[in-house]
Amino acid sequence: MSDATGREAPEADADAWEQACAEDLAAEQARRRAQYGPQPGSAAEELRKLVDAVSEKLSGLQTPLLGAVAQGAVEQTLKQVVREAKAVVEPVIERNPDVFDHLAAAGSELLAAYRSAVEGQESRWTRGEDREDDGPATGEHIDLD
Repeated sequence: MSDATGREAPEADADAWEQACAEDLAAEQARRRAQYGPQPGSAAEELRKLVDAVSEKLSGLQTPLLGAVAQGAVEQTLKQVVREAKAVVEPVIERNPDVFDHLAAAGSELLAAYRSAVEGQESRWTRGEDREDDGPATGEHIDLD
């Protein structure tokens, strides 16, 4: 890199600039974490958290209608189901973490498209412009000329 006089800038300046930028970025990231909380993880990490939360909730589930023996059997069954679900989900997450990010992005795009369609239709309904697909309203004159 050269300065205004055409001389090569010393390597120390480039390192100092890189370090200053890294410090600024770290400070900004810390400020955002403090203001907004931690950023969500990848879709794969979020799926792991969901599986863990569901398994935790199911393991703490108690049904007052069942007796102690039945409650124990249900609890054992739920624990077995949770273990089997984790055994199935974990390898898929490990092998394909990017797939979940792509699926999450695709889901967001589909949701945005749906919202757009619904909002457009709602605005036509509220303005009374929904008649183009339904044909003329009852009693409305149809000009055939």
